[in-house]
Amino acid sequence: MKRGGWTFRAFTDGSFRLDGGAMFGVVPRVMWEKEHPPDEINRVELTLRCLLAETEGRRVLVDAGAGDRWEEKQRGIYAFVRNRGHLLGELTAAGVAPDSITDVVFTHLHFDHCGGAVRRLPDGLQPTFPKARHWVQKRHWEWAQRPSERDRASFRAEDFAPLAEAGLLEFVHGAQEIMPDVRVTPISGHSPWQQMVEFRTREGAVVFCGDLLPFASHLQVPWIMGFDLNPLLTLNEKKEFLSRAAEEGDTLVLEHDPAVEACGVGFKDGKFHVLPPLTLAER
Repeated sequence: MKRGGWTFRAFTDGSFRLDGGAMFGVVPRVMWEKEHPPDEINRVELTLRCLLAETEGRRVLVDAGAGDRWEEKQRGIYAFVRNRGHLLGELTAAGVAPDSITDVVFTHLHFDHCGGAVRRLPDGLQPTFPKARHWVQKRHWEWAQRPSERDRASFRAEDFAPLAEAGLLEFVHGAQEIMPDVRVTPISGHSPWQQMVEFRTREGAVVFCGDLLPFASHLQVPWIMGFDLNPLLTLNEKKEFLSRAAEEGDTLVLEHDPAVEACGVGFKDGKFHVLPPLTLAER
């Protein structure tokens, strides 16, 4: 998909599974299981989708999947489905070399969003994209160093500490344009100082929604993950964001929805709804 001077493509790092109740919070299973059929132990499938945005002189990757540094027990818990080097394999097949990525923008540092930014080589853990600047909110970085007991299982220091050691981190301080046409906006309902990543072009915005809207079904305002640390804040953030997206005709890229890669958002009868799903440029 092309917008303005940008070309957008989606790549995946495979998929994994999380408990359906945790993904939908107070929403009863009888409502969410129609769109997200669970397995025999109540887990639903999540795609590990990443966005590659290209313009002259820049290749920007938004989030980096979960990577392949997982023990057998963890692979069983999360039911990872991925080939070895999954994200790298897709990028390489599309002619995108790791050292050609100029920027990696993290929505946040949970393991399923940044784990693929580091890989294990014979000489230890090394950045996957060695020439890229890696952008993250400074206050989220600080939270990731000392998470709460409730969310510390979502952070693995080995996913991001090597980036700091290599001098590849770029800290963001609040809402700002981090490069021409690329704006980040903090949202904190899910995890403190998660950030939305927006490509603001003259032909409309393309927004990578991270965990504000993991699935298209989460466009329903009360559908909020049990993982969110502050669900009432999430509710307000969703209403504000979706109101603007509907009014301005933004394209939303969904990180975890297996069926919907991207979509627009409409508003009718007091509810937000998914406009016909979109597919980004073919790889």
